[in-house]
Amino acid sequence: MKSIGFRFLIVGLLTILMFVPLFLAGEVIDARANHSRNTVSSVGDEWGGPQLLSGPQIIIPVTGPVTRKEQRAATKIVNGKEIATTEEVEITEIKYKRSIYLYPDDYNFSIASQTQTRARGVFRVPVYVATADIKSRFDFSAVDAAVNSDETLLWNDAQLRVSLLSNKALRGAAKLTVGGKNVQLEPITGSSRDTTPGIMAEIGDPRKATQYDMELGFNGAGSFMVTPVGRTSQVMFDSDWPHPSFSGAFLPNTRTVSENGFEAEWLIPHLARNLPQISRENSDQTARAQTAFGVAYFQPNDFYQKAYRAARYGILFIALTFLTVLLIEDRNGRPTHPVQYVFIGLAQSLFVLLMVAYSEQIGFAAAYGVSAGATIILLTLFGYIGMKLGVRSAVLGVMLVLLYGVLYLILRSADYALLAGSTLAFLALAGTMYLTRNEDWYGEPGHSVIDWLNGKTPPPSPPAADVATDTTKDKPKA
Repeated sequence: MKSIGFRFLIVGLLTILMFVPLFLAGEVIDARANHSRNTVSSVGDEWGGPQLLSGPQIIIPVTGPVTRKEQRAATKIVNGKEIATTEEVEITEIKYKRSIYLYPDDYNFSIASQTQTRARGVFRVPVYVATADIKSRFDFSAVDAAVNSDETLLWNDAQLRVSLLSNKALRGAAKLTVGGKNVQLEPITGSSRDTTPGIMAEIGDPRKATQYDMELGFNGAGSFMVTPVGRTSQVMFDSDWPHPSFSGAFLPNTRTVSENGFEAEWLIPHLARNLPQISRENSDQTARAQTAFGVAYFQPNDFYQKAYRAARYGILFIALTFLTVLLIEDRNGRPTHPVQYVFIGLAQSLFVLLMVAYSEQIGFAAAYGVSAGATIILLTLFGYIGMKLGVRSAVLGVMLVLLYGVLYLILRSADYALLAGSTLAFLALAGTMYLTRNEDWYGEPGHSVIDWLNGKTPPPSPPAADVATDTTKDKPKA
């Protein structure tokens, strides 16, 4: 019989070999997860996709004198002769100059959303239907100081604009009320002075009213972001989605999250953002890139993430199963063959794929129970029948139940996965070191706790006895 040290070495090499099927299982999971993400993205985009709302801002056109130099034909007299030449002439024209971009003083944005689920094949996609209420108050007292004395503000040609990521997300009625009167909204088109997607309204002289109220309906998926465009910006979100992920430039001042949804509120002063209230440059792109914040409709710890993590932790559980078999096998009989260890490793590698396949149909918890139960029963029966472990296969079954129970806890909590996995590995190593403390690693198995696990007790030591040895020889008789 090979020494216990040699058998441990073989089992260690077989454990390393099991990285191959686990790696292949991880690749299958990754490919399936990518397919799921592509499907979710496709359905989400068709529904409306993620949304980013920036505005409103009022744009006031400006005209003024523009001087340019032009070469014109001319003649001059040289020695009594006319000679054709050119001369530079300055021409002053009244043209459009850079417009005035004005953000509101007070900006109150509130949105209420309800989530729905759309399905494509076996994939389910969370989407939302939202209604946004935007109340803005503008102060025009500083606008005149933003232009030169020779420039003219075209107040009657002013526009109000709201920028979006995509107009296709807009649903239902879009209403704009200026001073209590309804104003027609139109999509921003290529013929407008800005081709950023969004909506606009020709509001005439904006000084006739300071309060601008807007109501918009959205379909969307993934996230909803806004920009704090007011001198004082108050933003409120209300949704039935229980797993919000607050992201962007600002986190909410207050928030309440429960199984029934969430509420969140932001209060942001103008000093917290690098945006001018009045400018001759359009700061919309800067606002979108640097100050946007909002909520992502996050799916926590989905089963593809769990399965991928199970594949990464799989080598630990395969190693612990191999170790259990090695400790409880019959030392004095035929040891477990390397091929049988390979069968055990392959069964545990297939567990991960089974979990993914069934999770797509019946959900993670039920799929984990079915897959883990089938794997435990298979390996326990294999130990009893195939490896001839007898009643010791019950030890294998209990160990597998414990391992898959711990794995379930690891997968359910991503935050504590490393803590649980590393602790389990340390305890397994410490237990093995204790159980093998009396082993003769170079020779036959010694008398240790392993013998007790196998139902054996150390054979009694031979009784000590003094044996007298007569070194004298019988003398020949005379």
